[in-house]
Amino acid sequence: MPKLNHVSIAVKDVDKFAELYERLFGVRFSATKHLDSQKVYLRFGETEGAKIELTSPSSPDSPIAKFLEKKGEGLHHICLEVDNLDMVLDDLKKKGVEIIGIPTIGGSGKKIVFLHPRSTGGVLIELKQS
Repeated sequence: MPKLNHVSIAVKDVDKFAELYERLFGVRFSATKHLDSQKVYLRFGETEGAKIELTSPSSPDSPIAKFLEKKGEGLHHICLEVDNLDMVLDDLKKKGVEIIGIPTIGGSGKKIVFLHPRSTGGVLIELKQS
């Protein structure tokens, strides 16, 4: 059974939104981290049940920059944590789920991959190895 790991919010400035969420909700955020492979800046905030990930582009050709240009700031994806990512991916492929790219190492240092919203009811889903 997958576990909700985090909800990702695409923003123009992770520091500005981390300050806002800390002021409004008392959520403490990690230091800003640059993930060069995805051309983004990340900050993670801890809550009772799951994390909040703030993501902003570090380059104009970042997928997040394209998302912000098209849709503006807001919910980007949810992340589900699984025990065996390779096994889950094999099963999802057999079920016809469209995988975006190949698994890579994410901001947590764990292997991740994204599932296309066309296959998941309009929601971009990140799968993360536990």
